[in-house]
Order: sequence, then C-alpha cells, then structure tokens
Amino acid sequence: MGQRFWVDYDREADVLYISFQRPQKATDSKMTDDGILLRYRDNQLVGITVLEASTHSFNKRKEVV
Repeated sequence: MGQRFWVDYDREADVLYISFQRPQKATDSKMTDDGILLRYRDNQLVGITVLEASTHSFNKRKEVV
C-alpha cells in the first residue's frame, strides 16, 4: 500500500503545503535554493512547503535529499 499524504494550497499567500504526517511536528527544516522548505522530524521528511508556488515549474524532475 502507498503512503498517504495531504496537500493544501493557500492562494492568498501562494504557498503549497505537502504533509506526509499529520500533525507534522517538525523539529528541523532546510530551505533549498529555489524556495522549497523541507521539514523533518529527526531524520524523517514529514512535509514540504513551497513558497511562491505558482512560479515553480514542477515538470522538471529534481532529486530531493
């Protein structure tokens, strides 16, 4: 069975939230060069926040580490 996740978009703020656990309770985060915030609890990725989401092209494949 696949992993469940939740997606929320705040149109006014233009922010996309992707959560792999609810609640996330992230203990650390890392910002990528292109405005994507990776949220971790210990070493486990629990969420992704995309700032200025409408300006991103998600057709390009990128490896997230």
